[in-house]
Amino acid sequence: MEPALKIHYLNNVIPVLKEKLGVTNIHQVPKIEKIVVNCSFGKAADRKQAVEDAVNDVRTITGQKPIITKSRKAISNFKLRQGEPLGVKVTLRGKMMWEFLERLIKMALPVVRDFRGVSLKAFDGSGNYTLGISDQSIFPEIEIDKVKRQLGFDICIVTTANDNDAGRELLRAMGMPFRDSKPASTKLDQAAA
Repeated sequence: MEPALKIHYLNNVIPVLKEKLGVTNIHQVPKIEKIVVNCSFGKAADRKQAVEDAVNDVRTITGQKPIITKSRKAISNFKLRQGEPLGVKVTLRGKMMWEFLERLIKMALPVVRDFRGVSLKAFDGSGNYTLGISDQSIFPEIEIDKVKRQLGFDICIVTTANDNDAGRELLRAMGMPFRDSKPASTKLDQAAA
């Protein structure tokens, strides 16, 4: 069975974006390619336990086993040796990507304290969006009683959009709650009418 957000994209978002962006071919409509979730635990005293905690939390949140990222060279000022673990990373594609994005938009982001929307300034110029999350406990899969250390995440949503405007319209139509913007559902309803 297809994820609900993918069905929403195919049935509702593509026609709206096709009209809004003025493209004639369905393959010119931007889509989400992949989502990369990075977690760095920085300067932890017990680095081995930090790696284990980060791997377990990222695996629980994304549903996929992450890889451990290691330092490429030694930096003495940061007391870092070559090959020392720095964090974990996972790349989501396909069904896992759609399900994670839906949980992020509908469940995790609204739980953030004093949430007023995500920033519109986090696009990279090529239509890709990067979102920083400071605490893993906003995800419903994480049991707060079992959290040993607070971990932050960078979530990079990679799209096929050519510029920031097309990427912004894609994510807005998907339901991303941007700051100072109208809800995506009203825009979709107006375009469909």
